[in-house]
Amino acid sequence: MNVERCIRFFAGLMILLSLALGVQASPVFVSANFLWLTAFVGANLFQFSLTNFCPLAILLKKLGVPESSGSCGKGGCA
Repeated sequence: MNVERCIRFFAGLMILLSLALGVQASPVFVSANFLWLTAFVGANLFQFSLTNFCPLAILLKKLGVPESSGSCGKGGCA
């Protein structure tokens, strides 16, 4: 798994978790304040798409997660 896939996995997990904990209809509801986490993750994904800066990516790289899997070949992806 490469950095980009880890970021997508982590963001999706955080969104689902925060919705489960923040929506009143959920059986594991804790507080509606968990919806702020959903908003934060969404805003972080938005700014990452514009600036290509992601603190999680920096952390993952320091932990040794490879940047790309090389699945597109030597010519790069089209």
